[in-house]
Amino acid sequence: MWRIWRLFDPLRAMVVQGVFLAGLAVMIHLVLLSTNKFNWLDGPKKATVASANAPMPTAVASAGITTAK
Repeated sequence: MWRIWRLFDPLRAMVVQGVFLAGLAVMIHLVLLSTNKFNWLDGPKKATVASANAPMPTAVASAGITTAK
């Protein structure tokens, strides 16, 4: 294992790894903020007018089926 660190500078490797992980974390947070479900700043968006005013589905006839009590 020690021979690997003879090829790479440990300080530079840790700085590159930290910058990569910070960039990855920022990217993941921005992707989550762009979704409706996981946006913790604005909260879930309200339903659109078309879906809020959608008609109720029609009731299905029971066709003589009864439940046991």
